[in-house]
Order: sequence, then structure tokens, then C-alpha cells
Amino acid sequence: MQPNRPARTDPRAAAQQAQMAASLAGAVDLAAVKARGEAAARAQAAPPPSAAAPAGAPGSAVVDVTEATFQSEVLDRSFQVPVVLDLWAEWCQPCKQLSPVLERLATEGAGSWVLAKIDVDANPALAQGLRVQGIPAVKAVWQGQLVAEFTGAIPEEQARQFVTELVAATTGGGLPGAVEGGEDELPEDPRLDEAEAALDRGDLAAAEAAYRSILDAEPDHPVAGLALRQVQLFRRAEEAGPDALSAAEAAPDDVAAQTRAADFLLGTGDVDAAFALMLDVVRRTAGEDRDAARKHLVELFGIVGDEDPRVGPARRALMTALF
Repeated sequence: MQPNRPARTDPRAAAQQAQMAASLAGAVDLAAVKARGEAAARAQAAPPPSAAAPAGAPGSAVVDVTEATFQSEVLDRSFQVPVVLDLWAEWCQPCKQLSPVLERLATEGAGSWVLAKIDVDANPALAQGLRVQGIPAVKAVWQGQLVAEFTGAIPEEQARQFVTELVAATTGGGLPGAVEGGEDELPEDPRLDEAEAALDRGDLAAAEAAYRSILDAEPDHPVAGLALRQVQLFRRAEEAGPDALSAAEAAPDDVAAQTRAADFLLGTGDVDAAFALMLDVVRRTAGEDRDAARKHLVELFGIVGDEDPRVGPARRALMTALF
């Protein structure tokens, strides 16, 4: 379907547009955006992690965690940056090899991720809840979900790769800032009415223009940014059309063709297939192609939202593919 072709001149295009509109109604869900913001509100109120803060101090890139502080230092913090859990014990010799490596990497990370150290002997309930089978155990948490893990001491090069891929698969390496949608209460905004009306009638171009207008005036608007990315995804899906699937199958080494197919799948509501397609591309590519596929998949995660139960497993699969 051509981008500006009237849908009523092409029956297949008309059916496709109706399917897009139906999917869009569930995708651009302002209530879900608000719920996500409320879940992250405590993280936004906390100081961002910094390598300059003394170890163990609020906002430090390396912090000791207990059962009493797990909620704030791990779960809440993971809405800002990925949190790597280092589960250790004083008697564990391999722990004494791995822990200094992780601490050094966290300091080098300059706040892009946090190392949370947990003494399993002092915090047995945490060890049990995290299903620790042996130590040292390392587990990564993002947006309140476990996304990657390994057990045993590994060389520094592998540990560096683990945290590098973790940051790339979650925040993309950006330093922590305001959490999108992180206000306790999102005020009513009459400017959203125009965009929502356009969505109701299936006019994606008008909806995109309305959200862009809001962001031009207020770049940090708590709703318009995410909604714009969702609408842009649906426009890409609409332009790609069902032919994107056969084009991707015919050109398995063409990353751009694969991303168009993934956009179409996500735009028509097949979230699992879109994630699976891009994960397959990540697994069988390298270099710039792999990085492009990884970035596109992370973008799709952001559009769907971490509150969706399908995102957590897909993030874990991405970490497995990368590390």
C-alpha cells in the first residue's frame, strides 16, 4: 500500500487499515502509560546512581542490599537503570575473585547500571526468593523483572561483555534521567483530545501530527512521547503491508527487510512473532547488522511496554543471544 493512497480504492488496503486501527486501539493505551508512570514514581524521586557517590551511599553505583532495602535499592532502582545483583558470602573464594571485578566495572559504568551486593548468609530469605543454587550468582534486574543471570566466577572480559550487553539491551547506554511517565498523577491535557480523535477514526497521520505538536511545545510531556512512538510504529506497519513478510522471507540477510516485517507483525497485533523474528536476526548476524537488529528490538520493547508479560521473556532471550 502506498503511504498516501486512499484506502477505499484498494479492498486489501481497506482491510489492512481496519486491522491496524483495531490493533492501535489497544496499543496506544493512555491508562497503561499512566500505570507504568505510577509504578516508576519512587525511582524518579530517588537520586540517580553515580560513580562519584561513596560506595553504599544513596545513589552509589555500588550498594550493599539487605532484605529491608531490596525494594528501594533493587526493584525501585531498576526503573531507572539495570541493577546487577552480586550474591556472595564471606567464605566463598570465587566470590572474592568476581566481586572486585564487578565493583570496578560498576564504577567505570558511571551510573549507567548499579551493582547491588547481597550477602546470602545475612539475607537467607532473599537468597531463597531469588532461587540461588550456588555462589557467586549474578542476576540482572530491569523494570522489576529478572532479565539475565549466570553462576560462577567468570573472567573480567566476559563480565564486561555481560554488563555491556545488559545496558545495550535495556537503556541503550544513556545515563539515568527522568523516567518517562513518572509523575504520581498525570494531569488531564485537552491537547491529547485531537490525537485521540484521530486515532478513533484511524487517521494515523493526523494523530502523529497532533502528538508532534504537543512535543514541540513540551518535549518532556509524560504521554505524548510514548504515544508518538506507537503511532509511528503503526504508520511503518501500514506502509510495509503484508508483502513485508514475503520480502523478509526472500531476503533473510537484509536486516532492513526483517525490521519492516517485524513492524508489520507488531502493528497487526502479533507481538510474539515480531519479537521472535528480530531475536532470530540478532542470533544470526554480527557487527553493524546485529547492532541495528538489537536497537530495533529494544525500540519495539519500549513501544509494547515492560508491563506487558511478553516483554520480560523476550528481553531475557535477547540477553542470552547477546552474551
